[in-house]
Amino acid sequence: PDSCPHRRIFARHARRMDAIALELPSSRTRAAPADAARNTPTVDKLVIEGGRRLAGEIPVSGAKNAALPILCASLLTAEPLVLTHVPQLNDVRTMRTLLSQMGVRIEERSPGEVVLEASRIEWPLAPYELVKTMRASILVLGPLLARSREARVSLPGGCAIGLRPVDQHVKGLQAMGAEIDLEHGYINARAPRLRGTRFGFDLVTVTGTENLLMAATLADGTTVLENAAREPEVVDLARCLTAMGARIDGAGTDR
Repeated sequence: PDSCPHRRIFARHARRMDAIALELPSSRTRAAPADAARNTPTVDKLVIEGGRRLAGEIPVSGAKNAALPILCASLLTAEPLVLTHVPQLNDVRTMRTLLSQMGVRIEERSPGEVVLEASRIEWPLAPYELVKTMRASILVLGPLLARSREARVSLPGGCAIGLRPVDQHVKGLQAMGAEIDLEHGYINARAPRLRGTRFGFDLVTVTGTENLLMAATLADGTTVLENAAREPEVVDLARCLTAMGARIDGAGTDR
């Protein structure tokens, strides 16, 4: 209500800010004196005049959160994986750099169209220098382990942060038969062969679901994931894996 003291205080501040915006020049046009700059905030305004119908067309690229795990899915096969509408973003470029150093050959045929061929994985390692710039780098853990039977992946925060942010990834892979230990901020994983299992996430995790989903495609038997993430990027990954030959039911549900 108008009688609320907090509302009156807010109204006074709002009026003061409007006055500042109208009376003070922008800091971009004239530098304010030092004392005034310390005591008085400068405010820029965006003035939008409506009443005109918007029309036109723009190209829409793919979603970054869908592209990153699908790029990692290239590690699962020796055959070329052709992707279109790949967004041209820093995280995508970092993921391509990470995959390249593992031995994945990457060709960009045209803007947004990328061909990845992992006929040979030469170095199953995700170093801290790259993982620290992009937490999604943990998504190489599942496909690397399933394909190469070993993986060494830096924790997103190095030694200091520990396993907690990715503990669901680790628990799921252990349930599939992997031996995993933590050494100097790196996850060391080994598995002669992953096996299908029933695994329930303690909490919903998108990247955890994606990691186990990719690992399960090369595991012996059937894997059931419960309390799985239902986000659109998980569905997109499942569609890609299905196109690559996997049999997946329930994508977009929690099981």
